[in-house]
Amino acid sequence: MKRLKKVLLVLIGLLVVVAFAFGIFLNTLTPTYEGIQELPELNQEVSVYYDTYGIPHIYAANEEDALRALGYAHAQDRLWQMELLRRVGTGGLSEVFGSELMLETDQFFLSLGIADATEKTVAQLDTTDEMIQLSQAYLEGVNFFVETGPTPIEFYLTGLDKTKFTIADMYNTVGYMSFSFAMALKTDPLLSQIKNKLGPAYLKDLEIDVDPKSTLIKNHPFLDATTPETTITDIVHNTLKDLPVPLFVGSNSWVIGPEKTKKGAVIFANDPHIGFSQPAVWYEAHIKTPNYEKYGYHLAGVPFPLLGHNRNLAYGLTMFENDDIDFYYEINHPSDSTKYKTGSTWETYETVSRPITDKDGSVIPFSFKKTRHGPVLNGIAKQLQGKQPVSMSWIYTQLENKMLEAFYDMSMANDLFEFQEALPKMHAPGLNVMYGDAEGNIAWWATGKLYHTADSVHTKFILDGASGKAERGSFIDFEQNPQAINPPWNYVYSANNQPDSVAGIWYPGYYLPENRAKRIKQLLEPRNDWDSKSTQAMITDVTSAVNPAVVADLFQIIDEETFPEKQQKAIQKLKRWDGSYELDSVGATIYHHWVYWYLEQTFADELGADLFEAFSTTHFHKRLIAPMIRNDSSIWWDNIATTDHVETRKEILHQALQGALVDLEEAHGNDITAWNWGKVHTLEHGHAIGQGSAPFDVLRKTFNVGPFPVEGSREVINNMAFLHNAEGRYAVGAGPSTRRIIDFSDVENSTSILPTGQSGNPLSPYYDDQAALFIAGESRKMLLNTAEIKANAAAVLTLQPKKE
Repeated sequence: MKRLKKVLLVLIGLLVVVAFAFGIFLNTLTPTYEGIQELPELNQEVSVYYDTYGIPHIYAANEEDALRALGYAHAQDRLWQMELLRRVGTGGLSEVFGSELMLETDQFFLSLGIADATEKTVAQLDTTDEMIQLSQAYLEGVNFFVETGPTPIEFYLTGLDKTKFTIADMYNTVGYMSFSFAMALKTDPLLSQIKNKLGPAYLKDLEIDVDPKSTLIKNHPFLDATTPETTITDIVHNTLKDLPVPLFVGSNSWVIGPEKTKKGAVIFANDPHIGFSQPAVWYEAHIKTPNYEKYGYHLAGVPFPLLGHNRNLAYGLTMFENDDIDFYYEINHPSDSTKYKTGSTWETYETVSRPITDKDGSVIPFSFKKTRHGPVLNGIAKQLQGKQPVSMSWIYTQLENKMLEAFYDMSMANDLFEFQEALPKMHAPGLNVMYGDAEGNIAWWATGKLYHTADSVHTKFILDGASGKAERGSFIDFEQNPQAINPPWNYVYSANNQPDSVAGIWYPGYYLPENRAKRIKQLLEPRNDWDSKSTQAMITDVTSAVNPAVVADLFQIIDEETFPEKQQKAIQKLKRWDGSYELDSVGATIYHHWVYWYLEQTFADELGADLFEAFSTTHFHKRLIAPMIRNDSSIWWDNIATTDHVETRKEILHQALQGALVDLEEAHGNDITAWNWGKVHTLEHGHAIGQGSAPFDVLRKTFNVGPFPVEGSREVINNMAFLHNAEGRYAVGAGPSTRRIIDFSDVENSTSILPTGQSGNPLSPYYDDQAALFIAGESRKMLLNTAEIKANAAAVLTLQPKKE
């Protein structure tokens, strides 16, 4: 017995020692926010003041030293995120997570040509250009941390070695961001399949064309300034669902002119909608030198902020949603498979070889073919083997890439005119760029290379690539892009909705429905006394301007008296619902479960399960929810599985509501008050490690943040996006990546919030310290005042030139 006690004591002692040693080890992986650090290549000392949320305020004597400090600070908080983002476009995820999980994803992204476009761009860069020199300074800071800083724990868990970053990595990250906006990949093949499978009559009611009667963004230019398509749909859907980094999906922004604000100064608001992840997308940093100051939001590995402000101006982004990708059917030569038809001649396919490295170090051969249009998607996944060739033409990879230069020029601009000069350089993705300044100017520009098309060409379908009749026409001058500069209605906005025509031209795209746009205009139009507080309430608004009207339409069509008595109470909850998505709302829960059943009963019989799932990820399916219910004669109402009966709209909508109510009672019980929105609508910020397969799934609680019940919904201003599903539980996948409000009457008290925290290091105190504020719709100051920054700094890191 005594011997057993001794053994136990020894074991306990060993465990204590191991735990202590492990604690020391973990402590060495924590970012260093204070003290003195030598940084090679620095010209003069740089002070980095970290505020109480871990945001660095960098004070330097010149811009190059400031960017070196930014690179170092960025890397120690976000090196793992930088690593993943630079790998996506270059097919490097299999090396991290294994080919079993990521091979098709790597093949898909390699075939897009992001890496090839980067190689061409980098080869042509002028190394004496100031933008390149500042980029290199940023990389010097990043790479010094790579060489000397603690290794983030994710590298240990995956067995990945740290390696230096190059300017090519910046362009590859921007290329992935550009792809994130490509809704065409989800839409064109699906619509082509519907057309080929069901016939043109089934396209009529799918809301794929411009709707001039919807809420449009008004222009006011400143005149002085198993078939191929089926399997492509499968490939895109399957490739994106396991992606360990977020996609850019939408956004809100509005800028209120002085005439509509209480204090007569511009108020700027922006909340870009991006897939939720941990860490969140943006890294905040405030830089101040004698000649430059900017409070900016940075992508991992990119030195110039995509969102930013100072005392003079503010700018932000939303998705334009224009069409910059086209698909083409190609025709093989009848006797020579190396050639394809181009008009009356035959050209030779280009073969591109891009081997992929697996996690164990082995090399997996991969090659694909290219036509004059772009990569042939057949062969990148087993589903397309042997099918008719389908190629993809993407503007991002085909034109000169000046995206990084545009971001640099935007960040350096001092006024509206300098800022506007940067915008024509943005070729893809299409972005709505929002602007406001201390002089009272407000502006919106839709950027991206727009082009003419023949009247007979509908770019939302796979086009004829052989005849030459469906090629892109000439590009349009930037002056003809949709835009509004200091319009007489005294505000500008974007909610990814359709812009109005320019000179009679409608630009095709994948626009979101009018829901958010209608609510934004509904709130902005009547008031002329806007201030920071009322703008903050607006940016977290959770009321739909459209959904209550859909409910009203429903009850004009069906006979509610025919429902069982026990369902009448739930029906009354839905009828009285005001479109608000607060946590205790029961009407919101009933509405969305009914919408799923409405869509499923209407479309799934024709589409089948797989295509219906793909349909549910598109923007056009959101656009049709409201108008479809008012269309009594749509061909979609009939259930093709019942050959002896033609269903009516009334029958389908009745069945949908009946099914939804039965589901909800089975899932949540007879107490209707328990059917509240907070019970079914939740947000969890997933880390790449915390959402993987075994053994990484056990780390979920350590790396993920949440889940939380969350207010808001899809297509309200506080846009918490999710996919409808039969289960009726909605895991939010995307939403505000930040909420920023800049009031030029009091710019030093402008506010922001991040979804989780500033740091991507789970050992940092700033990993998830903003999560509760974000869920509650609250915000924090973006500090600009030097005295306030220094007086309230949580830590100070001094970076010094390396001593000889």
